[in-house]
Amino acid sequence: MANYDAIIVGAGHNGLTSAAYLAKAGKRVLVLERRHLVGGAAVTEEIYPGFKYSVCSYVVSLLRPEVIRELELANYDLEIIPLDSTFTPLPNGDHLFRCGDHARTRREIARHSVIDAEAYEPYGQLMVQMAMAVKPLLGMIPPEPTTWNPKDLFGLAKVGNHMRGLGEKLFYDLTKLMTMSSADFLDEWFETDVLKATMSASGIIGTFMGPRSPGTAYVLLHHYMGELDGAFRSWGFARGGMGSISRVIADAARHYGAEIRKNGRAYGVVLNSGEEVQAKVIVSGVDPKRTFLKMVDTRHLDAAFIKQINDFKIRGSSAKVNLALDALPNFTSMPGDGPHLAGAISISPSIDYIERAYDDAKYGSFSRRPYMDVILPSVLDPSMAPPGKHVMSIFVQYAPYHLANGTWPERREALGDAVVDTLSEYAPNLKNIILHRQVVTPWDLEQEFGLTEGNIFQGELTLDQLFFLRPVPGWAKYRTPIKNLYMCGACTHPGGGVMAASGRLAALEIVKDMKRSLL
Repeated sequence: MANYDAIIVGAGHNGLTSAAYLAKAGKRVLVLERRHLVGGAAVTEEIYPGFKYSVCSYVVSLLRPEVIRELELANYDLEIIPLDSTFTPLPNGDHLFRCGDHARTRREIARHSVIDAEAYEPYGQLMVQMAMAVKPLLGMIPPEPTTWNPKDLFGLAKVGNHMRGLGEKLFYDLTKLMTMSSADFLDEWFETDVLKATMSASGIIGTFMGPRSPGTAYVLLHHYMGELDGAFRSWGFARGGMGSISRVIADAARHYGAEIRKNGRAYGVVLNSGEEVQAKVIVSGVDPKRTFLKMVDTRHLDAAFIKQINDFKIRGSSAKVNLALDALPNFTSMPGDGPHLAGAISISPSIDYIERAYDDAKYGSFSRRPYMDVILPSVLDPSMAPPGKHVMSIFVQYAPYHLANGTWPERREALGDAVVDTLSEYAPNLKNIILHRQVVTPWDLEQEFGLTEGNIFQGELTLDQLFFLRPVPGWAKYRTPIKNLYMCGACTHPGGGVMAASGRLAALEIVKDMKRSLL
């Protein structure tokens, strides 16, 4: 029977990050992954010959600079290509194009509204200030607010002092941002519907909420947090696809001595082969419902905790469509090749458009005309497709896990048709250049990638499930009611996205506990 210091269940990027940090600390680490490759939802697969799909996750969102630095990921050929433009085509043949060239973006916005062009810079300055205010929380172990433990009291005081230091106006603005809808917040700044829609869309990605839902405005900070990371360019596309992120973290983990096993589904520490593997600590990289309601015998948990896990909101709302293309799409509003194809392409012509897409999902149907966030990875990295060919990655909102009519295996291709039909209204040549189509529904995300209900963040990022409330009150510090069982996935603070922050913070806490108990 093999013995380890730590076993990581699930080789998603957070699980791999925890493994790397624990191995770097001198621990004997085993990572168990039931799929044939590591990475969880951050994977690159050649589903169609010659074409590499970033099957699920499609952009690098806020990969923490400290992880890159501390694990020396630059030694493993990590390269992040910036995504610094957003192109929004409109049904009337017009468009909105924003890019890293501030003067060009200002002129483009002025085409739609001089008032908005004037407001764009002060808006950006305020968002950077608020991003700076929130950013320290990403690297903080959430303190427990109901205990008299001196370390937690110190942590709460640290948060309080930080907030007091923001000043009255910035604290007021931050409070508004954390509680308002993205649409309402942007209404206070801008008048152009397409500008507000495209910006507000970033506040609802991966959530079961619409742009008018309270509590969606704070996600607007994500873009500006990426800017604060400077040279790391943490918001972009990984050369070689999203699997490159997982690969380099896995390489770092192996370098420090971690062992990674694939094709071995874990049931606690008993594999489907019958092999029993023991460790001093077990670290779950999967979501809390799968961990505590499927992998752990509930007899070891009290009823109150089980209720908390059952009440944890984890509704899936997103799907993914990947296309192999014979040529580039030709958008009516900006014909031909150009820089507009090298960034994000947002199908978000108006707030009402996105809200109607949300309305479909509220009543158990996928959006007939969905909001879509599209990139062409092969424009950024030609190795993703054969010469002259291209890959299109389409993030789709909304696709509810629970359908009112039919099942996802029955409706999968209908969703794909809705996506292609809608996008073809803006790029009429699209249908004629599709060589292959992969449709990934919330059901597929659950069945193939282990994401309960297809939730890409392992749990909704609502205010009642953030910081010391994530995943549930009383257990937000990566520990669980079962001694020596820890959590390290996106269901823990600070949440979803390809950040690797949860994996890092969990490992740091585990190392502390090991030193304290001499495990």
